Order: sequence, then structure tokens, then C-alpha cells
Amino acid sequence: MAKLKLSGKDLRAIGYPESPIISFAMEIMEKNYKRNSKEHALGLLKAVLVRPKEYAEDEILGKIARALIERDEKAAAKAAATVDLKVTGVPYNIFGAEFIEEGALTQMNNAVRLPISILGALMPDAHQGYGLPIGGVLATENAVIPYGVGVDIGCRMCLSVFDINPKELEFRTDYFSRELNEATLFGSGREFKKRSDHEVLYRKEFREIPILRTLRDRAESQLGSSGGGNHFVEFGIVDIPEKDSTLGIDAGTYLGLLSHSGSRAIGANVANHYTKIAKDKRHLPPDAANLAWFTLDEEEGIEYWLSMNLAGDYASACHHVIHNKIAAQLGRQPLKMVENHHNFAWKEMYEGKEVIVHRKGATPAGKDVLGIIPGSMTAPGFIVKGKGESGSINSASHGAGRKMSRTAALDSITANALKDELQKHGVKLIGGGLDEAPFAYKNIQTVMNAQKHLVEMLGTFTPKIVKMDDTPPRQRKKVKEVMGE
Repeated sequence: MAKLKLSGKDLRAIGYPESPIISFAMEIMEKNYKRNSKEHALGLLKAVLVRPKEYAEDEILGKIARALIERDEKAAAKAAATVDLKVTGVPYNIFGAEFIEEGALTQMNNAVRLPISILGALMPDAHQGYGLPIGGVLATENAVIPYGVGVDIGCRMCLSVFDINPKELEFRTDYFSRELNEATLFGSGREFKKRSDHEVLYRKEFREIPILRTLRDRAESQLGSSGGGNHFVEFGIVDIPEKDSTLGIDAGTYLGLLSHSGSRAIGANVANHYTKIAKDKRHLPPDAANLAWFTLDEEEGIEYWLSMNLAGDYASACHHVIHNKIAAQLGRQPLKMVENHHNFAWKEMYEGKEVIVHRKGATPAGKDVLGIIPGSMTAPGFIVKGKGESGSINSASHGAGRKMSRTAALDSITANALKDELQKHGVKLIGGGLDEAPFAYKNIQTVMNAQKHLVEMLGTFTPKIVKMDDTPPRQRKKVKEVMGE
């Protein structure tokens, strides 16, 4: 009798699923039942497929049975974890709808259809991102969405106002440029040779949470540094038209130091690590997959929440290291420091119950909460005070917002056009690239006009000496991929 020879077509014909189980089953049958007829072998395989548990203990057929059982269990677990979006989403308000791109609206429409969503809002600087759109605000019930927070966890603005005549920036441009260069370090993966110290580095989370243990050394080496992209440290002119009791600065013109950056490698790695776990735990439709969440009762949710808060505190520490270095060199302490963050989730009250408010690229704007909303490297930023508008979930824009993708900016903006724009506004740029040119951003005045009932404008910050990453934009992407940032 000829040796038994089976084909994948034979097994598929009797109902075997298209999977590695087919070749596995063929190998076992051809080895152990080689003197049996094809009909007999296929009859056994059919019986195992239909009643795998009956054959689970069989010395030979049990191997196939157990593989089928394991596959069924995994499929059942995946089916149980599959989450459908609601047909109708919870309500959300849109501010500045006339200049928000369609991609951001599509992402927000998905977010408000999550079964955990309570309320949403879209800020006037909104544009498409990953998961929740940039400029998206989402309140959820007992749940946190890692990509609803974003990759650069706790990214923030920090402004120090000094009682120094800002004309010094014009008279001593080289001096202030040198101070920026000596006190800062930009770029993905960049690390200081001489490290700074801060209490955040001794937090227990670095010892207790596995992902953070692996990042502790990089956190120390990057403390006080800034990333690439739209991150900056700049000197400029602060104008306060009249004294406000919340801000506490007399009307006048001052020298300001403004910085924008986030949590460096910590934020990126925490976001990607926990997003993967969340996506494995809850399977959403493909166009909403990045909105996978944890409840705050789950171990992973508790771990992410602690890691997110540490990343936010680390981002703040990076700013304080920069500002303290420069204040020491200036020989002055600031009259006032204003600081706010985005790319974060907060526990807040809504209609008498606690909710989790995600602000991905949105500034907290609760009643009398201070913040900074920047423009571009040539456009003014604004010192603001929140009005506590419930319709925006106590939020406002985090900047002007992009109107061009980085690729589009690189393809359409020339170096001469950027040079002319900088000269027109009397701005000195150190580093930076065409992808961050002012033309790539929306008009900050238009954005601010769209949110007059969200924030009160207390003053302005006009950039004069701007320091940014000098890594070529396309090379930045490769560095990020290598360094995991």
C-alpha cells in the first residue's frame, strides 16, 4: 500500500480552518497513519475537528485536538474582547468648525461613539492625529485611553517673566543666544553628558513599574532636554496691558522665557507599551483601534495612570531645569512662572460624578486657571485665564494648530521665504526647519477669536530669539524610529 499523502485542500474540504494547524495535522497523520487510506485518515481528522475534547488525551490525535481547542479558546477570547462602537455618539461641541479638517472630525466622531464616552469637545486648532485628534477633548467614565493622551505625555508650556527690559534682546542678541545654546539640548535620542538632578528621578514608580525601571537611566540623561518637531525654548517680549489679580503682574513690558516640550523617551515608551496592551485587551473597529482603553479598576489601567502622572511630572521637571539654568545666568528670579500641560488625562467632576478628561493637544481652561497658548516662531502667544466653559469641558486650544502637514510644508516652503518672514518680524532662529515655518500654522488671531468665551487674554508673548531642533526633518523621523521616541 502506498504511503498516506494528504494535501491542504483535503483538510480544508472537511472544514479545517486556514491556519498552521493544517500543515501540523498533515505532518502528524502522514507520520503516524502512513499505512492507512486517505479516506480513513480524513475520517479521523473530521472526528477530531468536530469533537476535539473527546480526543484531547489521545497519544497521537490529542496533539491536533489540543491545537484546535487552543485556537477556539483564543478566538472566543478575542470575540469576547471585541467592542462595537455605538450607533449614535455622545454630544460634542466644535469650536472654529470652519477651519477644522475632515480627518479630525472623523476621529472625533469615532471617539464619542465609544461605550465609555460621556462628552466631547473639539478645539479650534484641531487636526488629525492618532486615536483622539490633536485638539480633541474627551470625558470618559472610569476609563483612560493611552492614545487619547498621546505619545508625548504631559507636553507643556512654561513661561518665566523677568523684570528685565526686553530691549536687551536687541542690544545683546549674541548673549541671549549663547544662553539658550548652553542651557538647552534638542533632538530625539539626545542625552546630556553632564547630568542634572531632580527629585522626580527618585520616585518609587521608577522602582515598582517594569517599563519605567528600563527607562530610569535615560530619564536622568535626558532631564532638562527638549525633543524635536515643534518643541522650542525662546526669549521674547511679554506685554501685560493691565494688572490681573490672578496673574499678579503689574501692567508693563517684560522679558520672557518660554519653553515647549514634553516627557522625552519616558512618554513615548509608556504610550506605545500600554497602547499595545490595550489594543490586545479590547478589539475595536480598525478606524478606531487606537482608542483602546483600560478601566481604572484594571491592573494595567492603574499602572498606566501612575506612569502617565510620572511622565507628566518628569516633563515639568525638564522645563524647571532649563528655566533654573537660565535664571541663574541672568542673575534674576522670575516675577512669575506660568505653566500648563496637555496630552494628559485628569480626574474631574461633571454633573456631580467623577469623569476622566483627556486633553490631547488642549489647554486646561477651568475658571481662573492660567495658561499659555503659543502662536508660531513669528506670531505672538497669549497668556490666558480660563473662563470655566462647560461646553468645552473647561478646555481651550493648545496653540495655533497646523494647517499643513510636515511633508506638505517641506515640499512647498522655501528657505528664502522663511528667512524673509523671520527678518520681517525681527526674529532670530537657531535650528528649526521648514516644517516648522510660520506658514505651516493656522493664524493664531483667528484661533483666539474662535475661543473668546473659553479664555480671557491677559497678555502676549512675542518671540524674538527662538531655539529649536536642528536635525534635518526627514532624518528626525529615522532617529525617532531607532530611539523609540
